[in-house]
Amino acid sequence: MAENNKKAIVAMSGGVDSSVAALLAVRAGWDCIGAMMKLFGGGDEEPDSKCCSADDAEDARAVANRLGMPFYVFNFKREFREGIIDRFTQYYLSGRTPNPCIDCNKYMKFGKLFARADELGADYVVTGHYARVEFDETSGKYLLKRAVNPDKDQSYVLYSLTQEQLARVKFPLGGLSKDEVRRIAAENGFVNAHKPDSQDICFIPDGDVFRAVMRYSGVTPEPGDFIDASGKKLGRHEGICKYTVGQRKGLGIAAGEPLYVRSINAADNTVVLCRGDELFSRRAQIKDINWCSGEAPAAPFTCGVRIRYRAPISPAKVVPAGGDTAEIEFDVPQRAVTPGQAAVFYEGETVLGGGEIVRGY
Repeated sequence: MAENNKKAIVAMSGGVDSSVAALLAVRAGWDCIGAMMKLFGGGDEEPDSKCCSADDAEDARAVANRLGMPFYVFNFKREFREGIIDRFTQYYLSGRTPNPCIDCNKYMKFGKLFARADELGADYVVTGHYARVEFDETSGKYLLKRAVNPDKDQSYVLYSLTQEQLARVKFPLGGLSKDEVRRIAAENGFVNAHKPDSQDICFIPDGDVFRAVMRYSGVTPEPGDFIDASGKKLGRHEGICKYTVGQRKGLGIAAGEPLYVRSINAADNTVVLCRGDELFSRRAQIKDINWCSGEAPAAPFTCGVRIRYRAPISPAKVVPAGGDTAEIEFDVPQRAVTPGQAAVFYEGETVLGGGEIVRGY
């Protein structure tokens, strides 16, 4: 089938990125359908949330109409609550720090939306992510690559993509800067050309994770002890979900030197504090790894590793440990290796895969 006979479903949030992605998909000659995923908002949910709002839907619909595309809103609020929000709260209650954007991409945008694309007979799923996909003739594999613009690169949150998904996903913005995207939007008269980017977790608009965990879980976290590595009590904490590894502010501990959260132990409801120089880990244990090639390496290998969204990529050795687990040995010790966050493996511009951090040590 020729490219101009292909059908594409375009994920549209009402923002400028997905709108320009839709424009570029239409220009590619694909038969496009605009789709907004209603994930959150309305009813008794966060009243200040700007996620999936009526204004967002109208902005997305206006762009779709301008491009001559059909536009639909798909209600996935129940799936989002069960798969993303509930998972988020359980992680915090167990002493881990999740990245809900990774989960949303994995389970919603490239899970539920792909399923809906299949129902509609769409060949491609188009999103406004800043990343690239290339086909490697030598290996016969699709490669997930970093965006040309490093400041906007979102490959870290896309490491869960499989070969089947990479074969069908399109990222039209992978070679563009944000300024170029806004210029294209303005030149085409899009209503959201200068709309600000969303900076918050969509279901926590005020940024208060502690309050959100209590609200969504119905659980009031129990206070417990701050301790040092030897078990000595240093004070009382307000509930483990209020803290994350590397945190300094808000501890309420008077000490002769700055103290930081080293680890969080849900089993005995303690938070271990340490000095800044004790926050570094030479190794990390990883689970639930997705290898983008579809094949787990048989032997240890060297690569670059990113341990949080905006962290620098650091050289390391990855040692497969059987199944979907591995050990990472960093060339340079890493600060605040945080359980629940993702470690993503890079070979140059290419994402090899990634998984969830179990612990740093």
